[in-house]
Amino acid sequence: MRYPPSLLEEIRARLPVSAVVGKRVRLIKAGREWKGLSPFNAEKTPSFYVNDQKGFYHCFSSGKHGDIFSFLIETEGMPFPEAVERLAAEAGVPLPVSTPEATREEARRNDLYEVVELAAAFFEATLASNAGREARAYLERRGMGLKTQQTFRLGYAPGDRFALRDHLMQKGISHEAMIEAGLLITHEDTAVPYDRFRDRVMFPIHDQRGKVIAFGGRAMRTDAPAKYLNSSETPLFHKGRVLYNLHNARKAASDKSEVIAVEGYVDVIAMTMAGFAQTVAPLGTALTGDQVTLLWRMADEPILCFDGDAAGQRAAYRAIDTALPLLAPGKSIRFALLPEGQDPDDLFRAGGTEAIATVLQQARPLAEMLWAREVEHGPLDTPERRAALERRLKDAVGQIADETIRRHYGADIMNRLRGLLPAQGVARSENWAQQSSRSKSGGDWKSNNDWRANAGVRGGNYRSGSPRGNAALAASLAPPRASASLASHPMFAPTRGESPREAMIVLGVLAHPALLDVFIEDIAALDFSGPLALALRARLMELAADGEADAQAIRDRIEMAGLATSVARLVHVMIPGDRWILAASSAEDEVSAALRQAVTLQRRSRTLHTELRAAANALAEDDSEANLAWLMDIQAQVNSKKGAEADEDQLPELDDIN
Repeated sequence: MRYPPSLLEEIRARLPVSAVVGKRVRLIKAGREWKGLSPFNAEKTPSFYVNDQKGFYHCFSSGKHGDIFSFLIETEGMPFPEAVERLAAEAGVPLPVSTPEATREEARRNDLYEVVELAAAFFEATLASNAGREARAYLERRGMGLKTQQTFRLGYAPGDRFALRDHLMQKGISHEAMIEAGLLITHEDTAVPYDRFRDRVMFPIHDQRGKVIAFGGRAMRTDAPAKYLNSSETPLFHKGRVLYNLHNARKAASDKSEVIAVEGYVDVIAMTMAGFAQTVAPLGTALTGDQVTLLWRMADEPILCFDGDAAGQRAAYRAIDTALPLLAPGKSIRFALLPEGQDPDDLFRAGGTEAIATVLQQARPLAEMLWAREVEHGPLDTPERRAALERRLKDAVGQIADETIRRHYGADIMNRLRGLLPAQGVARSENWAQQSSRSKSGGDWKSNNDWRANAGVRGGNYRSGSPRGNAALAASLAPPRASASLASHPMFAPTRGESPREAMIVLGVLAHPALLDVFIEDIAALDFSGPLALALRARLMELAADGEADAQAIRDRIEMAGLATSVARLVHVMIPGDRWILAASSAEDEVSAALRQAVTLQRRSRTLHTELRAAANALAEDDSEANLAWLMDIQAQVNSKKGAEADEDQLPELDDIN
């Protein structure tokens, strides 16, 4: 069966080359590409490269080059139809049934390509003629000279109701084909179909292969019902699945590892003239999920650059809801907001390329834009209003399908929310120092080990987003500095060999005794390395074995065991952003979730330690291709965030292995 090019292109768009090749070749990230050992030749040094943005693989040792289809054909001896069937199933793309109707449908699509291409040529010729004089003058006033007009194949649709129709009829094109291509308008009460585009500057819309599939038209008259008009949906054109200028922007996006999405055709052209050829635009509608996926094929964090007006801000906020369910590790979007009242063309004219570059450099991450959107609802000066904010944010974060991303967003949001709490010493009111001052042995604990107060879990009386507020939050999370008189105290001595994650686990359970029974078996099975964390874990296991659950009794026993100073020193080992779990006021379910994540990461980290050393030993004994690939794979996991945040300073590097 012959498969139409549009089908093959859709499969390619949905399946990155690395996802297909990675099932057979162990790939390691190398800048914008992936590399691995050749599947075609035996080799010890990787010479096989994959580029997802360009959609191909290349093997330097064998000279073989191709896409996802040729890879299956080359590596598995699979015939082309079978390769298409397998990859279509993986991509979730239905295959056409080989029937006479399907054959006729493909022929019809090819005919429509021809019709639309003839229309594009007509519009181009009209722009260059005397009839296009005013349209050319308009384009030149906007800085779009002849070269730009030719690059983007700009044209002009005459004001005559039948100009295009009559031209295409002379070429043998039927009314039915013109209507199906979205070029004519017909109604039940209209006896004769007429041109859809009249007296408009025309912007051809291309598919990924560079074929014209539709048009956008900008009205020349100020009193036109619609300033911009797009082609209707056709068998070739689905506006929610196409990006304007994608065919031109792909190479520039690959070269720069960056893609920019603006609001309209003229914005794209202005950005291209300013030196940002990696620019595309949706087609007059809010950004869709399919368009976000297209952007991610070109860059991991596309920049959405919206006009500096209310409409631009609304578009940015709508894009947040579109992107949230689709987020994946390493895949997000950023937002570059233009100065108020300006679009890219205005900014380019006013400040040149430098002004645009400055705006792009200040692009804000998605999490920050989500926060900004929700805090704009109104004041946050009462518990009820802050609770409403929390509810809105949790509902938004709940849209995220990826569990890991959702958990990190939840932690980010909770950190921001804590910054809105009044400065009332959130943790101080219930910290151990105050409680232990009522016990016989609490004196030293109070003076030297007020560990929650020193843990950076204080509230901040500020409004998030302001410079003063951000400084207050940073100060509240920063570890305290010892005075000269206290610098020699054991509490401030360097704590070597201790892991921030191990400290978080033992102190988190210690701060919330109700979770002791929940986590003690997991903690007992973990591989700890820090001497202080090991000592405190041993005491926790004794407490759990004794069935001790009273918070005051646990504090007393920790003091009696001489571990009070160890507790205080471990607090300072913790990452400041994790110290919120030490506050008695922290919600138990949130603390439990954070501890569960830490336990999982600790388990995975130690597994990688073991696997990496085993791989290094295997390579030392047998310098084989398989052992090298194994070692490279484990090292790649260690060096990436997906490697469970393993402690790289404790792991051997490839360069250190003989």
